[in-house]
Amino acid sequence: MYKISEYISTLFGIGLFPKAPGTAGTFFAAVLYFALPDQWSAGWQNSLLFLLVILVGSLLSIKIVYRAESRLGQDSGSIVLDEFWGYFIAVLFLPKSLIIIISAFVLFRIFDIFKPEPINLLQRLPKGWGVIADDLMAGIYSNISLQILIRVFPKTIN
Repeated sequence: MYKISEYISTLFGIGLFPKAPGTAGTFFAAVLYFALPDQWSAGWQNSLLFLLVILVGSLLSIKIVYRAESRLGQDSGSIVLDEFWGYFIAVLFLPKSLIIIISAFVLFRIFDIFKPEPINLLQRLPKGWGVIADDLMAGIYSNISLQILIRVFPKTIN
């Protein structure tokens, strides 16, 4: 069971990249999001269903990550499942376009790396909660930033 949780926590080995595994995990999420049918993010009803999938996936991931941490180390850099869910929060309720996908990627990585309040506090939560919670918050910050940008610069960012 520990091997399965390690495999899932590292996003099927992506987190084992020697350089920037978090960026690699986020890139995987961005590519997957780009490949998803547009209907997944079109309209409020689909976006709410997408949010439900993200929240359920994140809650399940807490246990998976906690189990993997016992062998990989607490908040190990190779655990990138949290980047996956955080990125999907970053693009939630936004129009699907290449500029949004790339902007969400960049903003999410900035917030995840620099961890402004309360992201750094959330990271300290125990038993897998902190691993997931800080990236969800980085995704929320990214999403809010993009929501503001598309309203201030609608022709540029949309």
